[in-house]
Amino acid sequence: MRRKDREITELTELLDVIRTCDVCRIAMNDEDGVPYIIPLNFGMTEQNGKITLHFHSALEGKKLNLIAKDSRVAFEMDTKHELEYFQDKGYCTYAYESVMGKGRIRVLSEEEKFDSLTQLMDHYHPGENAYFNPAAMARTCVYCLEVDQITGKRKLPHHEKRKNS
Repeated sequence: MRRKDREITELTELLDVIRTCDVCRIAMNDEDGVPYIIPLNFGMTEQNGKITLHFHSALEGKKLNLIAKDSRVAFEMDTKHELEYFQDKGYCTYAYESVMGKGRIRVLSEEEKFDSLTQLMDHYHPGENAYFNPAAMARTCVYCLEVDQITGKRKLPHHEKRKNS
């Protein structure tokens, strides 16, 4: 990473960034060798330093066809966006936090779906034990991304840089 001063290296901080993100973008290998990227709702688990991202979709479609051919994917998430414009200096910049990485997608068995969907619901309704109708599982594909590599980056807004100095 070019800007080491912005790199997030601690697992706890990477997990905090993921928890504040609303969408995870997954990039797959298209039939023509062109990346195919889609935004997805997600859930997350971490066990002994190993991060797993959880997703769901319809039972068929382009992304599932691509995953069946090549389960390798890249992902990206970002949050805490803040546009900063300093008119007197003619300077514009953007504060953010982001994570990106690589891994493999695994389609889950019927027995694994409930726990994975529970993680997904918990991401958007933390601590609420939010209900979802189990009847939907039969018509839902559930899959997880087992993360092999992850990096994070943070650019603080100028007002926070001054506070933390």
